[in-house]
Amino acid sequence: MNISQQRDASRPRARGTERSLARRAELIAIGRRLFADTSYDALSMDDIARQAHVAKGLIYYYFQSKRGYYLAIVQDSVADLVSFAASGMELPQVDRVYRTIDGYLRFAEHHQSAYRTIVSGGVGFDIEVHAIRDGVREAIVATIAEGAYGRSDIPALPRMSLLSWVCSVEGATLDWIDRPDLSRETMRDLLVKTLGGALRAVEELDPAFPAPKPARREA
Repeated sequence: MNISQQRDASRPRARGTERSLARRAELIAIGRRLFADTSYDALSMDDIARQAHVAKGLIYYYFQSKRGYYLAIVQDSVADLVSFAASGMELPQVDRVYRTIDGYLRFAEHHQSAYRTIVSGGVGFDIEVHAIRDGVREAIVATIAEGAYGRSDIPALPRMSLLSWVCSVEGATLDWIDRPDLSRETMRDLLVKTLGGALRAVEELDPAFPAPKPARREA
């Protein structure tokens, strides 16, 4: 199940009037602001209801629990990130890569709590959060593969190389939002350079997947 399917599945069906969907979306927007840089444990349902200026029962009505509310917020935030990464097909390869990585870093920078939750796997071992994280990884891998090779259905070797790069990006980004000694632009440029290395490594092991021209050392 991808991110969009997860978000759709979490929407209330029996209560699916336009008004209820709009109200639910409003609560998610409020939650995105509340949890932008505040951890899951730091806010109680009473805190959330008070800061959102709504009755606590309304949040339970739409999301059943604090965890349900938080997962809906994370899913909504991540869906925006994935949609952004998948767009911009008309751009040149290099511009699209820079745009995708910059958007990823912006997301982590402005949704630090949600980003930490996704990358670390949530509270304990949370299957749903792991599914969200895996969906983000696959979306980024598919985006890079489409730009580098003109296709997203790549075999095991290039897929593993790109997945390894995405996992390294997660770790580096976690450290960066904790210690933002580098500007976002410098961080973006560094990640683009390391991606070039991953693409060249694929070519060395499987010449059927040559690194795109911008990733070559002579470029």
